[in-house]
Amino acid sequence: MDLEFFEPAEAAALMRCTEAWLRDGAATGRFPHTCWGKGKIIFTSEHILEIARLSEVPAQVAPTAAARLIGTRAKGRLSPVN
Repeated sequence: MDLEFFEPAEAAALMRCTEAWLRDGAATGRFPHTCWGKGKIIFTSEHILEIARLSEVPAQVAPTAAARLIGTRAKGRLSPVN
């Protein structure tokens, strides 16, 4: 078995985030986790990977200069000629 188990402080150190952020995410159901005993929060290595995926912000694709030129040229061609 390659699964590792981390307490919130250990997982936070590994992920370079605050323990409070992880605990809050687990408590509100945003982050996967395991509860042992009387509600002790535990994160597995798989949970940590999933939290990283959930926290990703996709790159915004900015229009390129070529795309703007094409649009500008097309607009000019569609305008009526006087």
